Amino acid sequence: MSAAPSTAPASLVLRGRGITPGIAEGEALVTHQTISGWGGMHAPTGTIIESRHELRGQSVAGRILIFPGAKGSSGWSATFHMARLAGAAPRAMVFNVMTPKVALGAVVMRIPAVTELDADPLTRIATGDWVRVDGDRGEVSVWTGGQPARAGDPVSSLA
Repeated sequence: MSAAPSTAPASLVLRGRGITPGIAEGEALVTHQTISGWGGMHAPTGTIIESRHELRGQSVAGRILIFPGAKGSSGWSATFHMARLAGAAPRAMVFNVMTPKVALGAVVMRIPAVTELDADPLTRIATGDWVRVDGDRGEVSVWTGGQPARAGDPVSSLA
């Protein structure tokens, strides 16, 4: 999470259903493909290793994972729990399809998660956008183009 809350108004606020509580902010990592929990991610690094996955070689560590949902077996929760223990878990998750796998994954990682949003996050959020996930309120705030201004940030000016 960031040290100070964002002070700029969000470009977009999506509302949905909070699955696990808490608030986290970070850079979005968006995929239009489901993620396999068994053989889809290298837990010690959080790197997607699933062959043919559009995120192959990228890490979810410290980012806000925006994805359709989980696929595969119940190994999903074990893999994501190991990622949390290794410090390689995402900061939060936003997803479209609620399944026991993805819900348990959010619980074992102890991260905020939101689903059932009023707009499709896969079409409204891009990789690199700054996102705040509020699992308590079921809200996802988005700042397009990266991290917004923060309280206490120095103000830059052109000379």
